[in-house]
Amino acid sequence: MRFIAFDKSGKPTIGVRRDQEVVDLSTAAPDLPRDMPGLLAAGPSAMDSVASVLTSPPAGSVLPGEGLVYHPSIWNPGKIICVGLNYADHAEESGLKKPDYPVLFLRVNTTLVGHGQPLIAPKCSDQFDYEAEMVVVIGKGGRNIARASALDHVAGYSVFNEGSLRDYQFKSQTWTSGKNFDATGGFGPDIVTADEVPAGGDGLRIQARLNGTTLQDGNTDDMMFKVPELIETISEVMTLLPGDIIVSGTPAGVGFARKPPVWMKPGDVCEIEVEGVGLLSNPIVAG
Repeated sequence: MRFIAFDKSGKPTIGVRRDQEVVDLSTAAPDLPRDMPGLLAAGPSAMDSVASVLTSPPAGSVLPGEGLVYHPSIWNPGKIICVGLNYADHAEESGLKKPDYPVLFLRVNTTLVGHGQPLIAPKCSDQFDYEAEMVVVIGKGGRNIARASALDHVAGYSVFNEGSLRDYQFKSQTWTSGKNFDATGGFGPDIVTADEVPAGGDGLRIQARLNGTTLQDGNTDDMMFKVPELIETISEVMTLLPGDIIVSGTPAGVGFARKPPVWMKPGDVCEIEVEGVGLLSNPIVAG
């Protein structure tokens, strides 16, 4: 299944793709939770209900797939856990060694932007960089999750543009400032359930295109810390909950490593594509 978040009367609501149409779950299954963390926490029975609704959606619940206004695929994740330097070629272009332990940092919800919505280039910086990343969506919570069973905790996968203000990122030893400007992280358009994706999201081509020019072209096989190891490592530190997301790292080709550097600017359009998961597109506007 493919879940989306779209605008309904000024608020986000969950939809599920059905060929070229979208089923509005708030109308088709009003007894189900109204956000993705709640829906995922409701467990397999809730997913069975969604599958049943897709087979025969009630009148008035089916919308055209075109013309929707998107929200971030999960607009209220409890945690946004990002992984730095998770591709060897990106670590190399950054002038850094392969880490012995995953480089983890957090983003906040106010950074999130839906598919088709503008990413904001803040006035204080001209170093707005793109990063193509695959998102891992947690479906079943847990603490101290064993690597061997980690994929049982994955609900699905999505696409992220981990927009970074590089000058602010490197102002201090932590990356928090450069990674948390408002409306700098594109997320979506779909959450694709894990049964439709190779185990662990392995073997998927991942690309970034700026104004149609391909600048990143990698494969998730090249992740140094794969999804099961990331879940094991993160859950040793903190309890993972349904609806938490792991933004799993970016391959080589980011803007700051290019000579001369390439930055996202107002008027640009940035596309991030993960094979079989989706294509995320965002225009860039001035903040």
